[in-house]
Amino acid sequence: MSDPVYLTIEDLLGLVRALQAGPVRDLGLLDAAGARPRSSVFGEDAYATIELKAAALLHSLVRNHALVDGNKRIAWLAAVVFLDLNGYRSSLNQDQAFALVMSAAIGE
Repeated sequence: MSDPVYLTIEDLLGLVRALQAGPVRDLGLLDAAGARPRSSVFGEDAYATIELKAAALLHSLVRNHALVDGNKRIAWLAAVVFLDLNGYRSSLNQDQAFALVMSAAIGE
């Protein structure tokens, strides 16, 4: 597997603008959410697959509430963009995507 392509804080801010979400309430929380997929434990990736990295990104963006408005929308878009940058596509339809994001939002 080649090295994953990660979203930067600038990328996330661009997605916020594209969605007309926000404003950003806490830049540090947004940055931390973007950094989570890069996490390692004892020198190993905390999230071993691209799918797990995307899930970690989505979860952090939904739960960190870095934006005043649009946290769930940015979380889904960021996960889809992250997957796309790494050669993956989501197979979820709109209802499934909604259910996934809402499950993350309520901590399931």
